[in-house]
Amino acid sequence: MDALLNFVAFIIEPLIGLVEILILAYVVVSWLTAFDVINLRNRYAYSAARFLDSAVNPMLRPIRRLLPSLGGLDFSPVIVLLVLEGIRRILLPALFAWLHGLVGGGGYPG
Repeated sequence: MDALLNFVAFIIEPLIGLVEILILAYVVVSWLTAFDVINLRNRYAYSAARFLDSAVNPMLRPIRRLLPSLGGLDFSPVIVLLVLEGIRRILLPALFAWLHGLVGGGGYPG
């Protein structure tokens, strides 16, 4: 059971990192689009922007509903990144240490 918990931790941590990279790429692409560095009439740029938009917006939408309007500034990616880092650095180690304690394992390797 200890190896299974280590494997789950091994899978979850990079997935959180991948989501963080997607959010950062979404932010950069939105800035580059807003400043006309990237032209969305280009088929490949449009496809990449649509992919990032469809991958990231479901995570950002609930935060955007809760935040007040701040004059066109969108802080929802920052909040989601902070929550994901908190999950990765604080919640996951505590959760897996607790689960390892339940099954009598050696502890969380992360």
